[in-house]
Amino acid sequence: QVQLVESGGGLVQPGGSLRLSCAASGAIFRINTMGWYRQAPGKQRELVASITSGGTTNYADSVKGRFTISGDNAKGTVNLQMNSLKPEDTAVYYCNTPMLGRNYWGQGTQVTVSS
Repeated sequence: QVQLVESGGGLVQPGGSLRLSCAASGAIFRINTMGWYRQAPGKQRELVASITSGGTTNYADSVKGRFTISGDNAKGTVNLQMNSLKPEDTAVYYCNTPMLGRNYWGQGTQVTVSS
């Protein structure tokens, strides 16, 4: 099993930046992919970005060019640098890693983009 803890959310004005961090503990040696998802009120949880142990990244179209995922899966850490934030980026952001057929999630961190 693995435990995930996020940090770094908050309130920011449109056009601003935030950096989210996630740290895993437990069986981190099994981690191959880590990612960030988000869920806005009344909407389904969606993938924002992911990164594999080999460094391959994947982004939702809505964040390409604005968000950057980085991290070290071997150490169980993943970060999400979010620039040029928009009100539609407002959501609870969750750290995720799939492992042995199961998805592991953090507790979530709120990101609010508002003037």
